[in-house]
Amino acid sequence: MAAAAVTLAPSMGNAGDHNSARLVSASPAEEEQGFELKLRPRWLREFIGQAKAKEQLAIALEAAKSRGEALDHVLLFGPPGLGKTTLATIIANELDVGFQQTSGPALQIQGDLTAILTNLHEKQVLFLDEIHRMQPVLEEKLYTALEDYKLDIIIGQGPAARTHVMELRPFTFVGATTRPGLLSSPLRSRFGILLRLEFYTEEDLRFIVRRSAEVMQVPIDEDGAAEIALRSRGTPRIANRLLRRVRDFAQVRGTGTIDRPTANAALTMLEVDAHGFDEIDRRLLLTIMQKYDGGPVGLGTLAATLAEEEDALEEVYEPFLIQIGFLDRTPRGRVATRLAYEHFGLTMPGRQTPLF
Repeated sequence: MAAAAVTLAPSMGNAGDHNSARLVSASPAEEEQGFELKLRPRWLREFIGQAKAKEQLAIALEAAKSRGEALDHVLLFGPPGLGKTTLATIIANELDVGFQQTSGPALQIQGDLTAILTNLHEKQVLFLDEIHRMQPVLEEKLYTALEDYKLDIIIGQGPAARTHVMELRPFTFVGATTRPGLLSSPLRSRFGILLRLEFYTEEDLRFIVRRSAEVMQVPIDEDGAAEIALRSRGTPRIANRLLRRVRDFAQVRGTGTIDRPTANAALTMLEVDAHGFDEIDRRLLLTIMQKYDGGPVGLGTLAATLAEEEDALEEVYEPFLIQIGFLDRTPRGRVATRLAYEHFGLTMPGRQTPLF
């Protein structure tokens, strides 16, 4: 499980210099990830949007630094692409401590978690993404580690097995999830700071697009940034992805400068409409309206019809459609709203009133 965690320790000096390093050519996915890292803010003052979460976090960080203590454990939750990983790295930067990252699916056995926890430095930040996918047996081991900075380990097997309590250095645990409802109550109660990240406003996204364009050294005007922001589904990650594609279009078929006509032509080519809908968004809504008379239709049925994973529909696509009022979740299934019918120019069928 050597790839279970990634460690960045800005305050640890050259502690890892004795390890040899190999230079290999980066894959396209690695290059994309590296590009994303360049666009991410490193300090809380640079982080755009999420005013409530930033205010709470700023106060907690200042208090922890003044006391010389580790920051209380933090739970970040909300739809994907809103900056949970970025905020976790910002916490480490603001505290000037080491940062270690892993994810729930990457931790398979108890030894993985034990090795990570026992090797943490004083006040270090441990970031666990997709915490809702952690195995229950590993989640239970976290309880005493988070509350008392102690870890119970079993030495030996069978009748000779005995329990040993290991003392851990005080650390800050940052968990991130897109599905907070799947977290157990005991684990949720261990977090002292709970921050919900909301979809971004168009104004915040325009600022993010302009900042990213500046980092990329791409000329862009206010209207061009506004057009990209409008179609970014309230998500900075999508805004930066669309900006890169519009940049390519501007260089190949335009003047190199991103203005509204260039952005509109590029996004039309990418089949991203004025609401930010892509092909799957449109297929999802049209399937509900045309095949299932507007719903209700169950998530499993919808996923099978679209040949998509249930988790992808529930975590990636549905939150934004619900947020802007195009989709409803009901006890009986998903229902397309009046706004969805108006958007596609379809007539909304009359639904019979249920008899009680």
